[in-house]
Amino acid sequence: MKIIVDAMGGDNAPKAPVLGAIQANKAYGVDIILVGRGEEILKTLAENGIADLPSGVEIAHASEVVEMCDNPATAFREKKDSSLTEGLNLLKSGAGDAFVSAGSTGALLAGATLVVKRIKGIRRAAMAPVVPTGTGGAVLIDCGANAECPPEYLIQFAYMGSYYAEHVLGRPEPKVGLLNIGVEPSKGTSLQTTVYPMLQQAAAQGRINFVGNVEAREAVEGAVDVIVSDGYSGNIFLKTMEGTGLFMARELKKMFKKNLLTMLAAVLVSGGLKEFKRLMSADEVGGTALVGISKPVIKAHGSSDAYAIQNAVRQAKQFVDSGIIENIAENIDQMRLDAGPAKED
Repeated sequence: MKIIVDAMGGDNAPKAPVLGAIQANKAYGVDIILVGRGEEILKTLAENGIADLPSGVEIAHASEVVEMCDNPATAFREKKDSSLTEGLNLLKSGAGDAFVSAGSTGALLAGATLVVKRIKGIRRAAMAPVVPTGTGGAVLIDCGANAECPPEYLIQFAYMGSYYAEHVLGRPEPKVGLLNIGVEPSKGTSLQTTVYPMLQQAAAQGRINFVGNVEAREAVEGAVDVIVSDGYSGNIFLKTMEGTGLFMARELKKMFKKNLLTMLAAVLVSGGLKEFKRLMSADEVGGTALVGISKPVIKAHGSSDAYAIQNAVRQAKQFVDSGIIENIAENIDQMRLDAGPAKED
């Protein structure tokens, strides 16, 4: 398996993507294509004690970089020799099996949609991170790619999220919940009240395991395996979780540093604190899958360090191994039955 890594994407590029990819090559046995400015990649390797490219690692030179300040809708076109554009073109051509980038989310989503293309019949690709919950994590779909959604988008998100939870996370018959302000079918905006009976119909026909509306509190506790949402609400949910985790970690640190007794207590519970930090860390997950694109694309966090990039490559490998893209393509007709006639746009 060969994973393409954007060596110039992210706040810590090229060091984090380059070293993370090298670590992944060693840890998971995957071949790597580092895409970016060749001289900078080689310089980064040399500065970190790597004189020669490891076996299975190659460089694809790209002279330009898509910056965070660039227009995300047009950057990949205007910078045709950027690491992001070249990486997507390599993926499209079959030179690699998956693409990982910590660069601009908007540019990556636009480029993946227009260069690699969506799975035929899928209306919109969705960002589907695995968020920490009381039962080990849930797929949140969508978390920001589509701020405004008609009902058919959410129907497809529910199916794609269910397939992801089953095939990538290994959850048989994953529980699917619709993110809402209450559990009653009448709660929510017109979007939620329209989608609810459509998901109920899919459940009655045995296509997905829809268990109803789920409030944010219950979602965090682990009531469902898949949290279905429009991108606007999903992004607020995700950012609130991230902020809460940071707040709790900071307050715990302050509390344990209060005096000698609390510092002693911190030593006694250090194992649990490390596990909590690991649970809440986005670095452990690695990235967010763009579900609905015809080939695997993983968006790593912009602030990713080498360890996070390594985990993003691991996630890309799992995505490829899962066969989820083929599974979605094979079940497009089931989605259409509930979402109405499929439209290409």
